[in-house]
Amino acid sequence: MYDKILTSLSYGMFALGAKGESYPNACIVNTVIQISSYPMTVAVSVNHSNYTNECIKKSGYFTVSVFSENTSGAVIGALGFNSGRDGNKLNNVKHKILTEGAPVIQENICCWFLCRVVNAVETVTHTIFIAEPVAGSETIKGVPMTYDFYRQVIKGKSPKFAPTYLPEKEEEVQKYTCAICKYEYGDSLVPFEELPESWICPICGAPKSVFRKSE
Repeated sequence: MYDKILTSLSYGMFALGAKGESYPNACIVNTVIQISSYPMTVAVSVNHSNYTNECIKKSGYFTVSVFSENTSGAVIGALGFNSGRDGNKLNNVKHKILTEGAPVIQENICCWFLCRVVNAVETVTHTIFIAEPVAGSETIKGVPMTYDFYRQVIKGKSPKFAPTYLPEKEEEVQKYTCAICKYEYGDSLVPFEELPESWICPICGAPKSVFRKSE
């Protein structure tokens, strides 16, 4: 399959906030979707390596700040290309802290809402948090920033752990083949050796142990 085919899907640009261990934390995500309107439910995808993932699991709450086309690239850079484990990413970003300890960005956003996690689904690389919005702003200001606007107008790039990240150059990847159904695994973002032992073939359900290096 053409590796860029999923870029045809529509995405937004959001700051995902959560209570951190020593200070509030936030990161950039582009996969916040509405699942249903009654009950009102949303879902967000967060990489396992992301500190915000850990923060949400501990607190059970997160905020979504919806960026506008006027949101500064400096805000996106501060929240999207640094780790909250290394320091407070919000030091130079205007924000407020809610009672739940999660931050809301206050620099040229369209709106924001606070969510309570009701379920979570684990994938190989990401956690999909399913949540109920419990509070939020009363108005929408400006034009929401799309991921296409971020890429085409701001000329922004995806950090390595973003769901939409693709290597700039073709990487040499060691592939592994299922001995049962001959499915071939070769993912440049998650090497076969790093898959959990509980991982199974997505085609026939065979365990990881039956895979062999492809010639």
